[in-house]
Amino acid sequence: MDINFNKNEDHNKLLLSDLKRNIARVSLGGGEKRIAKLHSQGKMTARERIDYLLDPKSKSIEIGTFVGEGMYKEHGGCPSGGVVIKIGYVKGRQVIVVANDATVKAGAWFPITGKKNLRAQEIAMENRLPIIYLVDSAGVYLPMQDEIFPDKEHFGRIFRNNAIMSSMGITQISAVMGSCVAGGAYLPIMSDEALIVQDTGSIFLAGSYLVKAAIGETIDNETLGGAVTHCEISGVTDYKALNDKDALDKIRNIVDKMGDYTKAGFSRIKAEKPALKEEDIYGILPKARNEQYDMMEIIKRLVDNSEFEAYKEEYGQTIITGYARIDGWAVGIVANQRKVVKTKKGEMQFGGVIYSDSADKATRFIANCNQKKIPLVFVQDVTGFMVGSKSEHGGIIKDGAKMVNAVSNSVVPKFTVIVGNSYGAGNYAMCGKAYDPRLIFAWPSAELAVMGGTQAAKVLAQIEASSLKAKGEVIDEAKEKELFDKIKARYDEQVSPYYAASRIWTDNIIDPLDTRKWISMGIEAADHAPIEKKFNLGVIQV
Repeated sequence: MDINFNKNEDHNKLLLSDLKRNIARVSLGGGEKRIAKLHSQGKMTARERIDYLLDPKSKSIEIGTFVGEGMYKEHGGCPSGGVVIKIGYVKGRQVIVVANDATVKAGAWFPITGKKNLRAQEIAMENRLPIIYLVDSAGVYLPMQDEIFPDKEHFGRIFRNNAIMSSMGITQISAVMGSCVAGGAYLPIMSDEALIVQDTGSIFLAGSYLVKAAIGETIDNETLGGAVTHCEISGVTDYKALNDKDALDKIRNIVDKMGDYTKAGFSRIKAEKPALKEEDIYGILPKARNEQYDMMEIIKRLVDNSEFEAYKEEYGQTIITGYARIDGWAVGIVANQRKVVKTKKGEMQFGGVIYSDSADKATRFIANCNQKKIPLVFVQDVTGFMVGSKSEHGGIIKDGAKMVNAVSNSVVPKFTVIVGNSYGAGNYAMCGKAYDPRLIFAWPSAELAVMGGTQAAKVLAQIEASSLKAKGEVIDEAKEKELFDKIKARYDEQVSPYYAASRIWTDNIIDPLDTRKWISMGIEAADHAPIEKKFNLGVIQV
């Protein structure tokens, strides 16, 4: 019996249990009372609508479950950002679905709601993936209008993207299943096809109260912008549905008639499960984030048949590079090795750290994958680049820059899995959010920050202590410890995977055993978009 393995397993399964409990909590949206109110109106919830729309028993992944977590407390919170997004299948066709959650402030748009919607559109545009909007929203959340209305990446960008996607030939279908007001009214009408649900759906630039105030006209909302009005008088909508289910059935029928798409042509063969037990991941991944382990043992439990063709295996060993298949798809894997390694020159190198030789190797491997049209999977557990005089004199900055250049200019789809640490420039070089991964997701064990919590807290505590001393305060050991503990607690909250997920720095937190599904569905989505851009590394510092 391996005691350490069992301790790790217990720890990681507790994190997983917390994850499942948190998913169940946020999945209730605005709470059971508001769900009951929707049902009494003959309406389904956002999640019920998506579940009904997607093919029964088919695979799906949710984008941004924890968006808004811990935010807007003074406004009552915004579970899942007030909108539910899933990638799944309708009539066997892969799509992305965006559904407003009317249980959260009547589906009103908070700043983070806008950001999450834009992320869904970004996924649709990058992958040329059909997108379906299930609209039920009261429009911009007025108390925070200044943070959602006027800027480039705010509310208006959504309608700009509607227009761009239309010109790209990306299918957009909208169903108005509740309120659709003001600027938001443009979204369904800028889609290829728009449906509206009788009695519950409405579309207008201004509601009856505002019309009365603005021009003195007295009119009810149904006559102003209900299903009959828009299907029989204005011609704004294309289909009238009797209820939610009827609308969703009509969408399924529309998708069923769509033609096939031009594929990018990534290699796929029959999928095989890993030969080694996937559940062992929980015991391999250490409880403490600074402990060493062999990343190859993780990789072998993620790839088909546990087969991995290592590239430059004995060189630059703190980064693992090589070819494998995941759910049948060919991939190039770039992963941080977390055990201490010894070079052929007899030098010891710390696990999780990027050295000059490993950066050079990764750069060349990324170029190779681009040459052969192989999607890239980055597996992050990185503390950063090596520091100190030896590394600086050896040119670690230029070698790191080469790797960042290769990641930035890569034209094949990139996917990023954060299994542990994601610190500083290591996050960048290993394809963090800023480097346009098609999907980026984290395990419950992940940490994202400029540097590790303990180191950062020590630096910040020293700065704070110096500042207090300058003001004449006496700082003894007890006071120093109090300062450190306070700063460490705050920093630990910020490095949590939930903090990152709430701000869409990652697309979600997932069970490690779902990693293969996420990568497989991600590559399938990417296969909708042929690569049109030529790979060009640009200027390299030698």
